[in-house]
Amino acid sequence: MKDTWEKIFEYASMPVHGTLSRKLRNGVSLQVNEGKRFESAVLFLGESFIRITEEEDGKMINSYYDWQGIQSIRTYSPKEGPTK
Repeated sequence: MKDTWEKIFEYASMPVHGTLSRKLRNGVSLQVNEGKRFESAVLFLGESFIRITEEEDGKMINSYYDWQGIQSIRTYSPKEGPTK
């Protein structure tokens, strides 16, 4: 499943110039394993783990996930096109 999870993370983010990290796209948020919802985070997709970094109350918080420990990923994004 690692390849599938990696594609989902790549869809939800874009590269940060000059680094191996990726930041979430504007308007996109992410939830791993039904846990916390990340709304403005930077991702690092390592070979054996994922690091999600966000700033909260002036502190940098890193969350680490083992690729094999991921059971689900949920993405949230604005609906495109006309609304009814």
